[in-house]
Amino acid sequence: MGVVEDTEPPFKRAKRDETNGFSSSGNSSVRGSSVTNSLGDLMARPLTSSQGDDETIGSKGVIKKSEFVRIITRTLYSLGYGKAGAMLEEESGIPLHRSFVETFLQQVKDGKWDESVVTLHRIGLVDENAVKSASFLLLEQKFLELLKFEKIADALGTLRNEIEPLHINTKRVHELACSLISPSTSGPGKENVSSRSKVLEELQNLLPASVIIPEKRLESLVENSLHIQRDACVFHNTLDSDLSLYSDHQCGKHQIPSQTVQILESHTDEVWFLQFSHNGKYLASSSKDQTAIIWEINADGHMSLKHKLVGHQKPVTAVLWSPDDSQVLTCGAEEVIRRWDVDSGDCVHTYEKGGIGPISCGWYADGKGIIAGMTDRSICMWDLDGREMECWKGQRTQKVSDIAMTDDGKWLVSVCKDSNQEIRLWSIEGDPKIVARYKGHKRSRFLIRSCFGGYKQGFIASGSEDSQVYIWHRSTGKLILELPGHAGAVNCVSWSPTNLHMFASASDDGTIRIWGLDRINSQNKKKQVQGSSSNGVLRQCNGN
Repeated sequence: MGVVEDTEPPFKRAKRDETNGFSSSGNSSVRGSSVTNSLGDLMARPLTSSQGDDETIGSKGVIKKSEFVRIITRTLYSLGYGKAGAMLEEESGIPLHRSFVETFLQQVKDGKWDESVVTLHRIGLVDENAVKSASFLLLEQKFLELLKFEKIADALGTLRNEIEPLHINTKRVHELACSLISPSTSGPGKENVSSRSKVLEELQNLLPASVIIPEKRLESLVENSLHIQRDACVFHNTLDSDLSLYSDHQCGKHQIPSQTVQILESHTDEVWFLQFSHNGKYLASSSKDQTAIIWEINADGHMSLKHKLVGHQKPVTAVLWSPDDSQVLTCGAEEVIRRWDVDSGDCVHTYEKGGIGPISCGWYADGKGIIAGMTDRSICMWDLDGREMECWKGQRTQKVSDIAMTDDGKWLVSVCKDSNQEIRLWSIEGDPKIVARYKGHKRSRFLIRSCFGGYKQGFIASGSEDSQVYIWHRSTGKLILELPGHAGAVNCVSWSPTNLHMFASASDDGTIRIWGLDRINSQNKKKQVQGSSSNGVLRQCNGN
C-alpha cells in the first residue's frame, strides 16, 4: 500500500557590416552592368517603375506580391547577397524602396541634412508625430556635426531656428544647448560616419514599415510561423534545433516517453519518492524499506546503483537534492532528517528536534540551511551545522498534499485533500489563480505526487492508485497518455531536467520504472528489463 495521506507527509550566414547593414556593402556586376549597393541592406539601385502592387500570390490570396518580393530583396541584401538582390529588383521591376525613399536614405548617408528634411516631407507620411520625430533626429545630427567642426554660430542657428520650433523633446534640446558651452574639439573622423549609420537605424524604428522594410523581417515571419506550429503541437517534445522549414511541424506521441526501458529493483518495499538531480546525472529514490538510493545515469542512458543510504529507523518519505547536487537530504517519517554526501555516500549530519519528528523537508535556495515541516505543524529551520535558527507554528489552512513549480517560477501544480481527484494548475505571476484542472487519474486515500516535464515543462505527469502513469498537455489540459506497467499504486514521478525523453516512476510494487521513447524492439526490450537490476555499495550512516 502507498502512503496514507492522513498520517503521512504532504511530500510523498553571411558576414554583415558592423553598422547593422546600413553602410556600403560593395559593388556587384549584374548582367554586365555595375550595380552599387551604396547603403547595404537598406539601399538598392533605384528603378523607374514598380509592378505588382495589387497582385497577390499564394493559395489564399492574402500575400501581396510586391511586399513579398521586397521582403525577399531586403533579406538578400541583409545576408550580403547584393548581386542577387539587385538582380531580383531588376527582373521583378519592384524596387526595394520608392524613389523618394532611396533619395532620402542616400542624403542621410551623405550628410545632406537640409535636403533630407525636405525629402522627408515629400515622402507623404500621414503621421505628423513621426515626421517631427524624424526631423528632430536629422537636425540633431546636423547640429552635432556642425559642433564637431567647431561651426558654433551655425550650430546655434540650427538649434534656435530649426530644432526648437519643432516643440518636441525639450529635455534633449536643453542638453544640446548645454553642449554649446563646451563643444567637442575632436574632428569628424570615422565616428561621424558611424553616427550617420546609427541615424539610419533609428529612422527605421520611427518610420512605417511600408517606407523602410524592417531589419530581418523575413526571419521574423518564419520564426513566428515555426513558433505557432510548435505551440499548436499537443505532443511537442523536441528542441527548437529539430524544427525544419521544409515541412509543417507536427510531433506524434512517439516524442513522449511511453516505453519502459529499464526497471530498478534494489528497494525491498514500496518506493514512495524519487527525484532527478538538477544536472540530470543522478536519480535519488526513497522507500518504506527505510533506505534511500542514489542512482547514476551512465553514458548509454541506463542507470546503475551508486550508493544505498542506510541509517533511518523508519520509512524514508523523501529525498531532496541540494542546489549544487553535491548532497541530498533524506526525511525519515516522524524520525530525523539526514544529510548525505553524494560522492562518498556518507551521512554527514543528522537533524532532529526532541519530541517531534519531520514530515517534510527542503533546502534553502543557497544550500546553506534546511527547512522542515514537523509533526506538531511547526516549521523549523537549521543551518548546515545543526544550529536551530527558527521554529514557528503556522496557521492551519487547507491541507496541501503535494506541490510542484516550474523552473521559471510562473506555474505551480497542487493537490489538496478535498480536490476531488484533480490536479490544479496555478498561474502565480501577480495574483495566484487556477488556470487549468487535470483529471483522469485515481487518488482517494494515498499521497500521489505529480511533476512538470518535457519541452519547456509543457506536460504534467502524475502517478495514480490504479498502477498507471498519466500525462497531460499543460496548456490544453488534454490527457494524452495512460501508461500501464506497474503492479501497484504509482506514488511519484520525476521528469529528467536535461533529457526531454526520460522520466521515472516509483510504485508500491517496490520498483522504479525508467521511461523513454518507444524505439526498442521487443527482443531488446526483454533483454534490458531482465538485465536491469544493479548491485551497489551499501553505506551505513553512523554519524551525526
